[in-house]
Amino acid sequence: MTDRASGRTAAEPSTTPAPALPFDPSEPLSRLRRELATGPDGLSAREAARRLAVHGPNEVRRKARSSFARELVGQLVHPLALLLWAAAALAFVAGLGVLGWAILAVIGINAAFALLQERQAERAVETLARYLPEHALAVRDGRPLTVEARDLVPGDVIVLEEGDKVPADARVTEGGVEVDLSMLTGESVPAERMAAAGLLGAPLLEEPNLVFSGTTCVEGQARAVVFATGDHTELGRIAALSQRTRREASPLERQVKKVAWLIAGVATGMGAVFLVLGVAVGLPVTDSLMFAIGLLVANVPEGLLPTITLALAVGVRALAREGALVKRLSAVETLGSTNVICTDKTGTLTRNRMRLRALWTAGHGAEPGPWAQELVRASALCTTVTRDDDGELHGDPTEAALVTGAADHGVPVDVGRREAARRRLFRFDPRLRLMSVVQDDEATGGLRIVAKGAPEAVLARVRPGSATDAARSAADELAQGGTRVLAVAARDLPPGAEPPSRRQDAEAGLTLLGLVGLYDPPRPEVAEAVRRCHEAGVRVHIVTGDRGATAAAVAREVGIGVPHLHVVAASESLGDDELDRLLVEGDAEIVFARSSPETKLKVADTLRAHGRIVAMTGDGVNDAPALHRAHIGVAMGRSGTDVAREAATMVLTDDDFATIVTAVESGRRVYDNVRKFIVYIFAHATPEIVPFLVFALSAGAVPLPLTVLQILAIDLGTETLPALALGRERSEPGIMQRPPRPRHQGVISRDMLIRSWGYLGLVSAALVMVGYFYVLWRAGWQPGDPTGTGSPLHHAYVTATTATFAGIVTCQVGTAFAARTDHAALRDIGVFSNPLLLAGIAFELAFTAALVYVPALQDLFGTAALPLDVVLLIATFPVLVWGTDELRRARRRRQRPSAARSVLAVSVPPWSRRKGG
Repeated sequence: MTDRASGRTAAEPSTTPAPALPFDPSEPLSRLRRELATGPDGLSAREAARRLAVHGPNEVRRKARSSFARELVGQLVHPLALLLWAAAALAFVAGLGVLGWAILAVIGINAAFALLQERQAERAVETLARYLPEHALAVRDGRPLTVEARDLVPGDVIVLEEGDKVPADARVTEGGVEVDLSMLTGESVPAERMAAAGLLGAPLLEEPNLVFSGTTCVEGQARAVVFATGDHTELGRIAALSQRTRREASPLERQVKKVAWLIAGVATGMGAVFLVLGVAVGLPVTDSLMFAIGLLVANVPEGLLPTITLALAVGVRALAREGALVKRLSAVETLGSTNVICTDKTGTLTRNRMRLRALWTAGHGAEPGPWAQELVRASALCTTVTRDDDGELHGDPTEAALVTGAADHGVPVDVGRREAARRRLFRFDPRLRLMSVVQDDEATGGLRIVAKGAPEAVLARVRPGSATDAARSAADELAQGGTRVLAVAARDLPPGAEPPSRRQDAEAGLTLLGLVGLYDPPRPEVAEAVRRCHEAGVRVHIVTGDRGATAAAVAREVGIGVPHLHVVAASESLGDDELDRLLVEGDAEIVFARSSPETKLKVADTLRAHGRIVAMTGDGVNDAPALHRAHIGVAMGRSGTDVAREAATMVLTDDDFATIVTAVESGRRVYDNVRKFIVYIFAHATPEIVPFLVFALSAGAVPLPLTVLQILAIDLGTETLPALALGRERSEPGIMQRPPRPRHQGVISRDMLIRSWGYLGLVSAALVMVGYFYVLWRAGWQPGDPTGTGSPLHHAYVTATTATFAGIVTCQVGTAFAARTDHAALRDIGVFSNPLLLAGIAFELAFTAALVYVPALQDLFGTAALPLDVVLLIATFPVLVWGTDELRRARRRRQRPSAARSVLAVSVPPWSRRKGG
């Protein structure tokens, strides 16, 4: 079998092959019938039954599901899950049963989410089956017979009529139909399919005599012979591609694993070090072990994943309000790191609503006047669209645009009166490439024949001297502008004449009225969205099944490809080397026209192979494999197919490209917020560690400034709510003016560690130790003085440890405000703009007050009531922590504005820069 028969080019990679067709549908019809052992009268019922046993049912088959138990075990031994298992075990060892059970619940929830995601591809394949009709009209034993579509076999002759779904891939042998192929090609204009010879070298989907399973006949009538069923159809091939592509972990999911291991390593190291130090300074082994376990449990990030999940969930809810439904939480963050968007044209960049854009009349060109009104009225009369009770037009979108255009030009056509005045209707014939009507003409009292269709078809039927040369030039010019061009011509019959038939050359001897140019206009908000993409360093490519000239016109109108746009008219012919050159080495934005499922998949694979984070939009069945393969698959909610929506990770409820840009901004905000609460959590490690270093380095001369239960109260009680609230922070100014972050950049950077451990942490540790020593020295303590139970200084020691505990909590407040911004001043985002953070701070202060002043809790946590002067001292800690970090950020903003501008200029590619921008 040839490559052409499979719909693939020799240059396409072997990793995504189309299933081999048993029969070559492009060969001459007589030879195809011989190979299929069939004829015009179809198969006998017995032969059909035999072939059904050989070829199997005509349905999309799904690969066998893997064992549920195996998938569950795989999720439970995930690296982060193993870390959480260890944390739960330590919690139970330390006697913290509630914490242990909570961690086990987190493990279960995480595993359930992951299992649901793994089933996503299987759901997409199951949805493909809905596109197959339940029944088909097949010719068996020489007569038409309604059979179940799943029982069709190669060699069956099927009958197709207007409104039918095509039940299998077939070659038209008689008649002609117009078929909506948008689910496979993405092209909005119906395609003509007729009994004709094939085109040499044409891709399978562009063969003029082939129809494909799952598509819909919108006009005409035909017979066709089935050459492929089940998995060998285009629909089956797409199902195979969808099952072959699998989702990979998002950048955030990979980074979370690294963060979890880093924190676990630090926590384990801290526990081991303090176990040794505790024994070395003379602490009882049981006390040292208890302290080490408490320190380890307190620092294991059991709350990290829930906190990240909440931040992502907030992003999901925000996007839902903007018109984007995200099916996988991590997709929100992935969008934030996206640096390439591959978008469809129809319905995403455009409205998917054809509009009458241009007119050309014989002798008057584009000049308005009564001749232009006559042209648009005649074109609207030559339509078959209907209007419902609500006034909505139904039918071919091109014809609906003609009716609407006539009203816009002041010559509305009443659909009901049009039908009443119609004497004959000659439907669109794919072989003739035109349609015509015979209408009563109120002006002359006679009849008028109006024809419309492809310019070359209509111009061949007009009378000599009808400006045909000028019309051809005008048609070429309109087509270059991205419009669909139709020619309209008419012939008047004298009063009393009988309506002619098509066989009587009703469509001959016409007079050219002119040309109409129809256009699917871009959405008004897309140009601004594209500009924002370019400012953010995001490249935008168009991957469409439409014509190159049409897509290029839309691209230029919305600003894609400014200043360089490259149009690939025949995307099927692209090899890997050429894709590398275009997508990686070149500096232009690209229009990939006439794209097949493999083309989209190859584009996504090429970009991924070179480290790009790819968002791919799609609405058709043909888009499902690429939507799976891209980092972010974005499906259309209104115009999209169920298969695309199942395959995608995000669904646009408004089908609007601008919503993708909003999602990119939301993703960047979520990523920033993840980093903010990691800074917040890390900053408290230093003030928790320093007191024990002081204890260890003083060889016990300085008593322990903090107890294990107080550490747990901080890390599991006071710290949690503010950390969660930081996941709700608004975007910092300029978030969409910076380039996408490098793929290799981790969630944790060196600057973050310096800021959290070395700056915020050290300031907090110093303040905490000041409060601790202030209470002891006020009571007359000297290094080495006993502070144990029964000693004169014991109450002062308990008060001092309480001051340490309360001081760390108040430093957390200052850290929370400082962590809200990475570069900007706090006033730029608003001091009170995060009410959840304010509520979280109020809770932790109330919780701390309860531990300090409620007698029952004092006995449990080893605290004592703080005097007023100590409270006033500790109350200054939040301002000092936040204030010192605010000064640090202000100094950095003054020192690095020119450096930031130069980095941005280098990071933003040349194609994203604009004049005046």
